Amino acid sequence: MKAICVFSGGLDSLLAAQLIRSQGIEVQAVFFSTPFFGPKRAIRSARSIDLPLMVVDITDQHLRMLKAPKHGMGKHMNPCIDCHALMCRIAGQLMDEQGASFIITGEVLGQRPMSQNKQSLMLVAKDSGLDGLLLRPLSAKCLPATIPEEKGWVKRELLLDLKGRSRKPQMELARKLGIKDYPSPAGGCLLTEEVFARRLKDLISQGQVTREQIEMLKFGRHFRLGPRTKVLVGRNEKENQVIKKLMAQGDVLFQCQSIPGPTVVLCGEYDVELLKRVAKLTAAYSDSKTSELVAVKATTNGADTVIWVNTPDKSLFRNFML
Repeated sequence: MKAICVFSGGLDSLLAAQLIRSQGIEVQAVFFSTPFFGPKRAIRSARSIDLPLMVVDITDQHLRMLKAPKHGMGKHMNPCIDCHALMCRIAGQLMDEQGASFIITGEVLGQRPMSQNKQSLMLVAKDSGLDGLLLRPLSAKCLPATIPEEKGWVKRELLLDLKGRSRKPQMELARKLGIKDYPSPAGGCLLTEEVFARRLKDLISQGQVTREQIEMLKFGRHFRLGPRTKVLVGRNEKENQVIKKLMAQGDVLFQCQSIPGPTVVLCGEYDVELLKRVAKLTAAYSDSKTSELVAVKATTNGADTVIWVNTPDKSLFRNFML
């Protein structure tokens, strides 16, 4: 008997995998990766208990879902119910390939009031197409019996009845199972972060979204200077280098010529006046003093233009910051 575990790498998914393994069932962990959450934590956690792990990129499917989630968003851009259903659906599609009979997750009833209440858990099971083949070992006794329990593949009496937001029972169980290396419960999903979510919402409103554009949301300051014009400003040397590498064909690169300052990239539509405005923005975030005359080089498709501007105060641009 074999199960697939939708694995985040957090304590709950570690415990869920171990509970099922303790019944003599083989477990294959699967981490679903997107630009919004990466596998680093999951890889470390799986290694800590010698759990086989697959990393599956679901970026394209996830982006399609993100544009119109059936069950809406959380506080920011996090469509948790639809996201969990998508992951479980794809895990279900892997069952034949992996020789697995059912799916498990580390979800705990009531741990997250909106996405892990009883109704939400049932919605995930239904929308994923798994229904009775989706088992939550940590809260199984608080939920209707699933097919693995009814058919005796797993012993229901050995599963748990955890519910609520306290993590003390999980920590105590981890101690009993000898699990010492597990991450703190802090998020890890960029969609729950206010600033990133605001930037992503703005990006999606522009139409087609690429992975490179999503990666750029993670760095620098972002300014919306027009309906089709956005500007990125690096905050340090590391970000300057990353932003420069992520530039697309047709983007314009701005840098002060003789004064230390940020790498600035203009994406989208522009005219001569807008180029001058971005040159001023570049000077404003440089080491130059207010009103100082500064030469800013603008480079596009290998051609350079020098724009002389008087450095304005940063406050002139704050209302445009995303």
